[in-house]
Amino acid sequence: MKIAFLADPLDTFKTYKDSTFAMMREAARRGHAIYAFEQNDVVLESGLVTANVAKITLTGEADDWYRADAPASAFLSEFDAIVIRKDPPFDMEYIYTTYLLELAEKQGARVFNKPEAIRSHNEKLAIAQFPQYTAPTLVTRDAKRLRAFHAEHKDVILKPLDGMGGMGIFRIGQDGMNLGSVIETLTDNGNRTIMAQRFIPEISQGDKRILLIGGKVVPHVLARIPQGGEVRGNLAAGGLGVAQPISPRELEIAEALAPVLAQRGLLLVGLDAIGNYLTEINVTSPTCFQEITQQSGFDVTAMFVDALEAAVAGS
Repeated sequence: MKIAFLADPLDTFKTYKDSTFAMMREAARRGHAIYAFEQNDVVLESGLVTANVAKITLTGEADDWYRADAPASAFLSEFDAIVIRKDPPFDMEYIYTTYLLELAEKQGARVFNKPEAIRSHNEKLAIAQFPQYTAPTLVTRDAKRLRAFHAEHKDVILKPLDGMGGMGIFRIGQDGMNLGSVIETLTDNGNRTIMAQRFIPEISQGDKRILLIGGKVVPHVLARIPQGGEVRGNLAAGGLGVAQPISPRELEIAEALAPVLAQRGLLLVGLDAIGNYLTEINVTSPTCFQEITQQSGFDVTAMFVDALEAAVAGS
């Protein structure tokens, strides 16, 4: 196959842990041709969607890990698969990209995850579709409602709706210290909607990343455990990643959501769970492939490329 990855600049990849790199390496190992492009390479002209796409050759080195041919304009339908791996923030530029890729689909491109499905599943808000698995949650820009939520639950998490890697997450304890300041900052004085959730003490045991691939559940999760007094377990915020077998409760949540999300066009999903609760549904560029594989021996990337091959064959 010819597989094109829409990703961040390749020079920014940390190959020892990057899941997109792992996908490229496994696909190349199987003989697939690898290509890469960025958001600003996508063009709509005369009703047709093209992109400046570069063919990539992997060198096998850890740092100087690829060679890129000169980018050339191509119809996205020329590729067997377009794999979206652009990291958040999920801003208007990201949304515009999904619109362009949706047009490309109508012109014959096969895009994973489906652009419409990515757009319809905000990574924070999508949990509202599955309230039976979530902790008490409030989404608003209203300071009075946020204060009332804190007064009811005493210990809460406040976070923006468009971040990643633990960015902008605050915990406000029972004393309410800095509540007003955090609300003003996150909501931009009432101009931006945010999320509040009851604090889940089981975060001390890790923010669990559960991977769903092609409607099936990866049997190991990565527990991202906060370090040094942090409230955030995200690896980007210094969390310690520990792979472990999926728990019965995590499996219950994952098996309930996996077929639903796959049917909606989400080939790869990263669920986040703390304790007994679902906290996020990640659909833009879920990670933790390499950490789970290195610690558990389960080949997550092979499972993903299997699913991608099957999806293309069935499309």
